[in-house]
Amino acid sequence: MKRPVIACLACLVCTTANADLVDDVRCREIGFSKSVERQDMASFRSHIDADARFVGAKVRKGVDSIAEGWSVFFKGDGPTIKWRPQIVEVLENGTLALSRGPYRMLSKDEDGTYVERWGTFNSVWRLSENGEWRVVFDAGGPAASEPDDATKALLDQEDDCP
Repeated sequence: MKRPVIACLACLVCTTANADLVDDVRCREIGFSKSVERQDMASFRSHIDADARFVGAKVRKGVDSIAEGWSVFFKGDGPTIKWRPQIVEVLENGTLALSRGPYRMLSKDEDGTYVERWGTFNSVWRLSENGEWRVVFDAGGPAASEPDDATKALLDQEDDCP
């Protein structure tokens, strides 16, 4: 009788620990977006693993190359981007995670009119030796269609992240 009770308690502890890790990654992803929203390059760079790969029009490798590729978002008159995770999954061993969700990019066309573009991002996070989650792979692409109202609202929700 003791073994089933102990097994249930162990499952409860693992489930709670995994939920905490999911929340940690969710908040880390939101912090990553906020670093770009605030145009804080130092914070942006701190979210990226030294061995990271960001896949876009070309593959960027390492913090310096990635920061260079994203520098357009850190100029006062450049485009802006904001994203939030809808899905966060953490491996059972607690060292690797995936986050996925929508992004919205605003830019001006040649006439100065704002253009809104939606897409989906995918980030793979690795827990570093110092206990911080850092993105190791990142990719995204345009949405096949305009997102629904719930997806759009996700980007305007208040978060409870530190």
